[in-house]
Amino acid sequence: MDSGTNNHQPSTFCKQERIVSQKLIGELFTSRQNHVLTAYPLRAIYIEKERAREDAPALQLLISVPKRQFKHAVDRNRVKRQIREAYRRQKSLLAAALDEHCQLALAFVWLSPQHCPTEEVYRRVGTLLRRIKEGVKKKDTPPCLPQREEMKKEEVVRRNEEGGVS
Repeated sequence: MDSGTNNHQPSTFCKQERIVSQKLIGELFTSRQNHVLTAYPLRAIYIEKERAREDAPALQLLISVPKRQFKHAVDRNRVKRQIREAYRRQKSLLAAALDEHCQLALAFVWLSPQHCPTEEVYRRVGTLLRRIKEGVKKKDTPPCLPQREEMKKEEVVRRNEEGGVS
């Protein structure tokens, strides 16, 4: 599939790529900087932030299938397995668009009370990943690097002051 140009194997979903931090989960769902996209029966919630460590994964994922939608754990696990596999096979779409200093925390939330065929889940995950990629690409300066924005603001203020003095 891949020529192996990246440091990590893009078609895997390792433990480091799972969101387990309660702090990050809380930030993902409550932050005003998060972005929400929907491709029924899935909702994607993501936030860009600066990487804490160099060896931290660029993408981290959380999958949520509410008990309200499926009462039986077997059904919830099946849906999670479908989403995980679709993400694993298509995450290279999104990984290539990220800046090396940015980290993307992503949550998929299941919205439907019914099962969907695996092909449909695959298509919906792909649609969401492409839309997230477009949202990430549109930004000139990623929000994960606030020092760049502050430097630009300071430069604008300095230029205005110099222009007003002359």
